[in-house]
Amino acid sequence: MTTIFWAGDSTVQYNDILTFPQTGIGQVMNLFLKPEVRVENHAKNGRSTKSFIDESRLTPIYDKITAGDFLFIQFGHNDEKKNDPQRYTDPHSDYMVNLEKFVNAARNKGAWPVFITPLERRCFIDEEHLDIGEHTDYNGGHVFPCALTLGTYGAARKREDRKIHFYSMNLDSFGVVEASLDDLTNKKEYNWANYPLGVVWAFAEKGHPISSGFDMVIWGNIPNGSGLSSSASLEVLTGVILSDLFDIKDLSMTDLALIGQYSENNFNGCNCGIMDQFAVAMGKKDHAIFLDTATLDYEYAPCVLDGAKIVITNSKVKHSLVDSAYNDRRNECAAALKALQTKLDIQSLGDLSIEEFEANKELISDAIQRKRAKHAVYENQRTITAVQALKDGKIEEFGKLMNQSHISLRDDYAVSCDEIDILVDLAWAIPGVLGSRITGGGFGGCTVSIVKDEAVDTFIETIGKAYAEKVGHEAEFYTVDIGDGASRLA
Repeated sequence: MTTIFWAGDSTVQYNDILTFPQTGIGQVMNLFLKPEVRVENHAKNGRSTKSFIDESRLTPIYDKITAGDFLFIQFGHNDEKKNDPQRYTDPHSDYMVNLEKFVNAARNKGAWPVFITPLERRCFIDEEHLDIGEHTDYNGGHVFPCALTLGTYGAARKREDRKIHFYSMNLDSFGVVEASLDDLTNKKEYNWANYPLGVVWAFAEKGHPISSGFDMVIWGNIPNGSGLSSSASLEVLTGVILSDLFDIKDLSMTDLALIGQYSENNFNGCNCGIMDQFAVAMGKKDHAIFLDTATLDYEYAPCVLDGAKIVITNSKVKHSLVDSAYNDRRNECAAALKALQTKLDIQSLGDLSIEEFEANKELISDAIQRKRAKHAVYENQRTITAVQALKDGKIEEFGKLMNQSHISLRDDYAVSCDEIDILVDLAWAIPGVLGSRITGGGFGGCTVSIVKDEAVDTFIETIGKAYAEKVGHEAEFYTVDIGDGASRLA
């Protein structure tokens, strides 16, 4: 099999987290190639020939490339940033020397180097523009999730043929869903099984095709459509099972999180960020994860709630992120970012402080887009503050930030609903509730509340009765702990 390797910057990189609707050349190239030609994209946003080499990004290409392969090389517009010593190269000296290094890396292995003409940087004349992160993860902000002691469990075995059988003990009315490795496509009749099947597809897309069919049975205690990351849980579970069943050793848990997100974006049509999959894959007992979604740098922060419990309340209003306004919110944020970029040199809304946003928000002429951007910026800063509050043991301050988050998600981002707002309002009125807010993508699902131990029973009884009276159906309650992420149990 012939492989095309990409080395370059954002114009050719694979974009799956932050820069939607930006699409790199290398991201879609495989759509125009025969099956016997694969693409391995090593391009990275913001890199020049200098920074790409300095960060040793050429090394894995050199280690893998073989005779008959191709190395596509696209650099230039980041090399011309004179004020950035990490990236700048003189066009007549260092730039040419660096390009030779890429050429030699290919030729030394018997591969073909191919130069791609670099794009012109966006241009401004007389300051006239000619051309050119809950819900913070796809906006380049920080998130602070944790894995809960609710989850999805599975068992699998290999088959001798190329058929795939999925069965859910929670959705037994669908029976056994049968698919094939020879037809990895999303089909309406597969229903829930499109999520694990999407992971099988994503494995192949990422260079790890599954060699035989398999049977897989799952069971979970996450309410379907609750906003508690049931799809992410199923995706990461499938990734862990496939890695183990087919002895795939070179995929980290971070890789499995990214594969899960890739499958949900491209196979199931929901442009989610990375937060849910990352939390499921990387969760650690009694810790939350402080994640910079722009870089995937993270740290664990102790989250021991002495004298308090986490209570999940299920509104039983199911949401579907694919069919909801989730993708609309992402597009609105992308439009707001584009408006801000007419003046500001930023890559995402997460690059902005609150002060910078307030000073430049009038660049966003659309009032709705301005509100969406406001949430992304303010929520990012709330997240940073919340991490420090937990580190300092200030649980009550953390709870107040949860409340502020819900108000922003309700008013600025408009992802709540009447039933969720009723649950939150009821929770805020109960003594001993430190904080309560919607959780997940929104448009239904669950709330998460931090409740003092002595108030848990009152919380469940009071809200349960009042909610049923107000909306005509009962809520469900789950008292949970912070647990570990995905792993093999036996």
